[in-house]
Amino acid sequence: MKKPSTISCMTYEIFTDNLEVLPSDGKMTINTINQYSYCMAEKDAQFKQALQSSDVLLPDGVGIVIAAAWLKEKKVKKIAGADLHTFLLNRLNQEQGSCFYMGSSKITLERIEQRLAKEYPNIRVASYSPPFKKEFTSEDNIAIISKVNAFQPDVLFVGMTAPKQEKWSLEHKDALDVNGPICAIGAVFDFYAGTVTRPGQIWQNLGLEWLGRLFKEPKRMWKRYIYYGAVFSGHLIKEKVKN
Repeated sequence: MKKPSTISCMTYEIFTDNLEVLPSDGKMTINTINQYSYCMAEKDAQFKQALQSSDVLLPDGVGIVIAAAWLKEKKVKKIAGADLHTFLLNRLNQEQGSCFYMGSSKITLERIEQRLAKEYPNIRVASYSPPFKKEFTSEDNIAIISKVNAFQPDVLFVGMTAPKQEKWSLEHKDALDVNGPICAIGAVFDFYAGTVTRPGQIWQNLGLEWLGRLFKEPKRMWKRYIYYGAVFSGHLIKEKVKN
């Protein structure tokens, strides 16, 4: 299987290939980047390191697609965390593999496992809901890692809010007994469980998934998409002038 192609854009190596080229085994971290996470990483060195250290960094946002086109004259396809999730589940189902969901609430995880059993019956699945707190203690991390390693999944899905999930994945990568991707996919847990509705295919195809989410949750999403959209535009202009 060929090595995935990337493009260096705004200090990040952005994945520009098809998901089919991802290796089916071998531990790796897969993260996503969008305009909001880019802006957050500019203020959080540890988060920036986690994103830059990704084995695969997916362009999950129209802002990143625009940046690649404007700064590098490279056409990049947006790949959301939900797209990665679906791709990996299809592969695991074909290979009769296993996955582990770490994060979110017990109710959400139960719904995920129930849906998974119907749609992907060949996948072995386990999950763990960690304590809800800003930072885990060393005891918390030992418990989480023990749960994952006892199952030895082919894929580990990490579903905590950014940047916590990316930092945690990088920090504990070496201790995790996972024979494949460690994927920080955040909101995908809620999308798949049905507790939050992802904007429909029309929004996705138009590159306006962000607008669909803004309409659904304006109070929570306006700053992410409107305010940080402007901030990201400022970063783009500075980068263009610099080059």
